[in-house]
Amino acid sequence: MNTEWRTRYELAVEAAGKAGDLARTYYETTFAVEHKADSSPVTIADRQAEELIRGMVAKAFPGDGFLGEEFGNQAGSSGFRWVIDPIDGTKSFIRHVPIWATLIGLEYNGEQIGGVAYIPVFDMMYRALRGDGAYMNERKIRVSDRATLAESLLCYSSINWFTRAGRERTFIELANRTARQRGYGDFYGFVLVAEGAADVMLEHGVNPWDIAATKAIIEEAGGMFTDWNGTPTIHRPDVLATNGKLHAETLAILTGTE
Repeated sequence: MNTEWRTRYELAVEAAGKAGDLARTYYETTFAVEHKADSSPVTIADRQAEELIRGMVAKAFPGDGFLGEEFGNQAGSSGFRWVIDPIDGTKSFIRHVPIWATLIGLEYNGEQIGGVAYIPVFDMMYRALRGDGAYMNERKIRVSDRATLAESLLCYSSINWFTRAGRERTFIELANRTARQRGYGDFYGFVLVAEGAADVMLEHGVNPWDIAATKAIIEEAGGMFTDWNGTPTIHRPDVLATNGKLHAETLAILTGTE
């Protein structure tokens, strides 16, 4: 295993744990909610958690770059970049819904090589490094072996994202083709696919920091992660993650080519 990858991955696990636990201290109290220019909410917990991660990384690897939801892009010189969402699911966080996570994606030369998704309230750490497998805490995880949409569980965040994108009918078509549909949104639908509890996660309206970590986890668990055209990227707002066996069939519905 590449030692430069491994040492950063181990730091990502440590940093996600510390930042998530810091955010949880606010989650269990009352706190002020502000709104950014795009009207999305932000709290002191978001900012302090990201600052904690950046500080830990900068001390250990001063040449690495960053892309974070709260403090933006910072170029590095090493080829490594840390893609940070200090609280994925801030809208859940501010309403004291426990399904939120600290996400850290690790890139090398623009490729996602590792990811961590820590759910502080449940003390669940999903993590993966390329070539090392995917885990939930110490248990190795793997995508499901469902082979048809008719027997699959579809996850999504919110129907109104598909309405805004003009793809509501496409979503309904896909939903009608699956056995069950559940609105396990944000990071959670992705990690459910990674551990085989769900089979398809469909999302629209995401940013790179929302999905860099989960892309690495999905792929290392044996699944597939692409945009709706089949390109494996985190730089599109439209995202599809599956167990792999259902990817082509789902893409055909999304692109109208079946």
